[in-house]
Amino acid sequence: MRITLDLDSGVPHYEQLRAQIATHIASGRLRPGDPLPTVRTLAADLGIAAGTIARTYRELEAAGLVSTRRRHGTVVTAADHGTTDRVTPLLRELVDAAREQGIADPDLIDLLRGTLALAGAGPST
Repeated sequence: MRITLDLDSGVPHYEQLRAQIATHIASGRLRPGDPLPTVRTLAADLGIAAGTIARTYRELEAAGLVSTRRRHGTVVTAADHGTTDRVTPLLRELVDAAREQGIADPDLIDLLRGTLALAGAGPST
């Protein structure tokens, strides 16, 4: 699993991590049962606070994407790919179009957040 952080982005580190791990799960790069790195290991690898990783894992767990058990670590849970299978190609088109227009990934994330806010409340994670 490859994770990169844009340390200069206005997007909080935990949100960047959550989005990347969720994408790895939705795309099938991470499968049910796959372990995630320990909080301390990932924090050391990325050079950020362990609390940031712990928050990311808690949010992923609340979304039903991972489960954490003491002394057993955090693993990917079975995901409902029905919805993501339909939406993922559309998101890829969006990303490709944005990049063709020269829109940086953090800016695209900000645009998506703004669009979601304008759309009002919907299913949340």
